[in-house]
Amino acid sequence: MYSSRVVFLVTAALPRLTHTGMVRGVVVLLPQALDYRARIAAAVPQGSSFSPLMTLYLTDNTSPDDVAAAKAAGIVAFKLYPAGATTNSDSGVTDMQRCLPALAAMAGAGLLLLVHGEVTDADVDMFDREAAFIETKLKPLLDQVPELKVVMEHITTADAAEFVAGAPANIAATITPQHMLLNRNALFAKGLRPHNYCLPILKRERHREAVAAAATSGSAKFFLGSDSAPHAVHTKEAPCGCAGIFSAPIALPLYAMAFEQAGALDKLQAFASFNGPDFYGLPRNSGTITLLRQDWVVPASYSFGASTVVPMWAGETLTWQVQQ
Repeated sequence: MYSSRVVFLVTAALPRLTHTGMVRGVVVLLPQALDYRARIAAAVPQGSSFSPLMTLYLTDNTSPDDVAAAKAAGIVAFKLYPAGATTNSDSGVTDMQRCLPALAAMAGAGLLLLVHGEVTDADVDMFDREAAFIETKLKPLLDQVPELKVVMEHITTADAAEFVAGAPANIAATITPQHMLLNRNALFAKGLRPHNYCLPILKRERHREAVAAAATSGSAKFFLGSDSAPHAVHTKEAPCGCAGIFSAPIALPLYAMAFEQAGALDKLQAFASFNGPDFYGLPRNSGTITLLRQDWVVPASYSFGASTVVPMWAGETLTWQVQQ
């Protein structure tokens, strides 16, 4: 019930997306990904053109043979999560050097590397982990495998925006609605706000401004990536709450609001619909979604079977909505 409800809400708002490989019990092996794809397909509402793009979770033990099999099965990318960087990432990469043969095979096969770009060293401040990852992990990796296509997912800092903008054409980034619209004050507005807690964590206002400017710049290197995470209320409002913000049903209206604030509505279509598939080497979607400039109030919560999920902007007014 929970998974079917998630698929229903996502397919109503977004026609195509990459899955994260971060479900409970990570998707490391090809049969797991194929089974997951079949379960998603079974939950897609009749008449929907929704197309899941399947990825695999990169580990220290991923081999060139695994990469070749993934390519043959239609997997589009591998996800790199440094071990412990975010929810359900404990099986992630511990040593980038151990992954080099697989990464070289990915470059040769044209498979993308989708990166959660943070270090997890205890001595690095939580708010500095993205910048540290670029300098200590990503740049050395690209020196060794320069032809690898890399997407820095959900970037959060001026450092990342500047790095991607100045990098070669095989480097791109996704940007979330929360990192365009919220800074770290949103975590503590009149009390602790667990439903605004995500990883990478929200940053200072100057970083939000830089990320929003990158998204609305018109550069083809930046595209939509919601990083939506439907964690149930009891897992968020807890002594050790999950990281993740649920935005899927309202992502496009949130982006429209952010682009309108920047005076860049004319650049929203490319950001949302063209830049991503162009970078992935996929055909652009032929269907359309219509956004209406009309005020509405975001639901306080969504029901998922016996669970409840609080979305981003819960109970607040949005000035755009998707035409049903």
